Parts: sequence; C-alpha cells; structure tokens
Amino acid sequence: MAHGAPIMAGNGPAETYRTGRVVRLASTAAMGGFLFGFDSAVINGANTAIANEFGLSSGLMALVVSIALIGSAVGAWFAGQLADAFGRRRVMLIAAVLFAVSAIGTAFPPNVEVLMIWRLIGGAGIGVASVVAPMYIAEISPAQLRGRMGSLQQLAIVLGILATGVTNYLIVSWAGSSEAEWLLGIEAWRWMFLIMLIPATVYFLMALRIPESPRFLVERGKLDEARAVLESVFTTDQSSKVEEIRLSMLGSNKSSVSDLRGSRFGLMPIVWIGILLSAFQQFVGINAVFYYSNLIWESVGFTQDQAFLTSMITNAVNVGTTLIAIALIDRVGRKRLLLTGSAGMALTLAALTVIFGTAPQVANGAGGMEPSLTGAASTIAVITFNAYVFFFGMSWGPVVWVLLGEMFPNRIRAAALALAASAQWIANFIVSTAFPPIAAQSLTIAYGIFTAFALASIFFVKMKVPETTGKSLEQISQEEKEPAHA
Repeated sequence: MAHGAPIMAGNGPAETYRTGRVVRLASTAAMGGFLFGFDSAVINGANTAIANEFGLSSGLMALVVSIALIGSAVGAWFAGQLADAFGRRRVMLIAAVLFAVSAIGTAFPPNVEVLMIWRLIGGAGIGVASVVAPMYIAEISPAQLRGRMGSLQQLAIVLGILATGVTNYLIVSWAGSSEAEWLLGIEAWRWMFLIMLIPATVYFLMALRIPESPRFLVERGKLDEARAVLESVFTTDQSSKVEEIRLSMLGSNKSSVSDLRGSRFGLMPIVWIGILLSAFQQFVGINAVFYYSNLIWESVGFTQDQAFLTSMITNAVNVGTTLIAIALIDRVGRKRLLLTGSAGMALTLAALTVIFGTAPQVANGAGGMEPSLTGAASTIAVITFNAYVFFFGMSWGPVVWVLLGEMFPNRIRAAALALAASAQWIANFIVSTAFPPIAAQSLTIAYGIFTAFALASIFFVKMKVPETTGKSLEQISQEEKEPAHA
C-alpha cells in the first residue's frame, strides 16, 4: 500500500497515510457527483422528443427541465438530517436508489405530470449527493490531501456532464434520432435515461464496500470502530485522534438548523459564509453557460453544428481545468485559487459584455434584435468564453465543494452543509430561470450582471472566507469557537 508524505497530527509526531486507500474511499463518495452531473444534464438530449411526445409548450418544457433543481434543493435540505440520523454511507445508498428509480420512472412516464414527479425525485438524489459526498470526503481525508480529494467531487460532476453528452450523442447516432425506436423497440430518448441505471448500480455496490465516516462513528459513541477506520487510512495508532474528535463534539447531539442560529441575521457567521459561497458560485453565471450555451451561440450567428462543437469544447475545458485545480488546491490554498478565479472571470465576463454589446444587431425573427458575431469577433468570443470557463473550473467549481465539506465545525457540519447546498440549488434555479428572458432582451445585460457578481466575489473572498488549507477538521472546529471574524 503506497504511503503519503508525513503530516502533523495536531501537536503530535508526524504520521503517514495510505494514499491509495484515501483515493478509493474519496472516489466512491465522488461517484455520487458523477450521477449528479449525469442526471442534471441528461435531459438536454431528450428535450425535443419529450416536448413532442407530450405536446409541451416551451414554457412547460422549461418547467420540466428546471423542476429537478427544486428537487435538488429539497434533497439537500434533508440530506444533513439523514446523514446525522443514519450515517454518511447509508445516505449514499439512498442517493443511489433515488437515481436508479428516477431513471426508470423518467424513461416511462404516462403523462407530463408523472414525468415531473420523477424529475423531482431525481433532483432529490442530486441534492442528497451534493451534500453527502463532500461531507464524507472531508471527514475521511488527511488534512494534506483533503483539498485534492474534495476536488474529485467537481471532477466527477463535470465527467458526468461530459458522459451524458457522449452517451446521448451515441444513442441518437445509432437510433437515427431521439424519437426513433431503438433497442427492444424502446425510443432512443427513453434509453438516455435508462442508461443511468449502470452508474447508479455501480455507485450502490461501491458504497456498500466502504466504511462509515469516523466522525459519525464518534458521534454515536462507536470509538473503537472510528479508530479502526482511521487506522485503515493512517499508519499509526489513532486513539488520540479519536479523542480529539470526541472533544470537538462534546455537548452536541445530531445537528439541526436550530444549532446554526447566531447573531448575524439569525445565523452563525460561518453559516452565512457557506451560503454566500454557494450563491456566488451560481451568480457568476456558470450554469447559464452549460444549460444554454448552444442557444447562445446559435443566437449570435453560429450554425447548429458549430454551436454543438463549441459547447463540447467548453465541456472538455471544464474537465481539464478541474484537473489543474486538483493539482494546485493543497499547494496554493483555497483563498488564492478563489481570488485568481474571481479576477479571471471578472475580466473575461466584462470582455464578453463588451463583445456582445458592440456587435452589429440583426433581426432575430421574433420581432427583436440580437448581436451577430462574424469573422475575428466570433473567434475572440469563443476564446474568451472558454477562458471564463477555465477560470471557473480551476477555482470556484471545485473549491466551493471542498470548503463546504471542511469549513464548518464538526458539531454542525451536516446541518450547515445541507443549508448551504440548498441555497446553491435555489440560486441555480434563479439563474437558470431568469437567464433566458434577460438574454432574449440583451446578452449585454445578462453578462453585465454576471460580471458584477464576479467582481463582488473578489471582495467577499478577501474579507470573509477562511483559509483551511493544511488544517485538520478539529483545528478548523476549534478556530470557529473563537470570536467570529466575519
């Protein structure tokens, strides 16, 4: 078993960890992120077929797509309570089951109302996975590896989105169209959802084989089991670490929203920081990019094939830059990556605002006007667009998930992470719902709003976000007992 570099255990002697063991445990938890990305994006390939199957208007189809985000907010809200009641590992199993049953239900709905119910259930699975994966990874990982392991969640999400694009493309290519019958006489669009049964089953089986989080075991008084789990990760006796965890949880039972109360507008300052981190991650516009990038490029003069290719390049850039974040996050630090990303996004979004604002305006066929990009302007726009995705992917994409998993004290982690993740899904819903009508009026206004939030995020990170790099979860918990700095 490969051993990692020595790390300091509190004030004690240096100790080593088993890197391979940590990677396997974190990768299993991050498999929920893969399904998170897959389920959130799979409907993109089935939109047209679903609209035709049930005779849906564009507005109702938009609701079918976005209602999963409401399910995600609800799933995230309850995930913390479930994780504290039943354990992190069992909640992963619940998420896997939600993904599996929603795959079947969404593939064979008798009407649009039932379809939306299954979309809600799938969204709940996404919400649960968005909470339990970063929580488990943070609680199982050594401090010196925690950033890289936490970043696996974002890598899994973007790989899930990319996998959806590939499987949808292959299914349509083999079937001839999304509405054509394919294997076993089942329409292609239904297979797009059914294919999710494969990763959902793999996730369930993998989650069965991993141990429970040592922090949860200590909370339940199972100290010997917690020590055994820690000693499967570290190479030295972990009795002192178990005692350190126990002391950090003294006087606390299962965390709930009532435990998050504080003097700052009803909540503890650290909880507000988590909520605002989640909101900023969405309000810089990243999901408007991924949900509507094809429509954006087609609206400024690209052909459908050019728009599809550009969006695939953007997905690949997002995957590549997440790998960069994994390499840097434990060396450079969380705050420095966030600040670099915010500055880069502010510059590129401002440039896109200017590009769209100064482009020639042409009639859009719906009684309005829209920018038209040709020649050098279109090339510059694509490069700038992907530079924006680069800066997000190496910073706010993975770092927020890492921070949400580690920044909250042990005694409130489940409840605080659930609240912050719910806020993220609500912010996602707001952006995804508001962007199309704003962009239809003016892409300049839409990107100007995103630019303003990117600029604001710089000041927020500098003034409020704590640096957690290299600290144990118990050190972070202790620091939060001191007078709040936010």
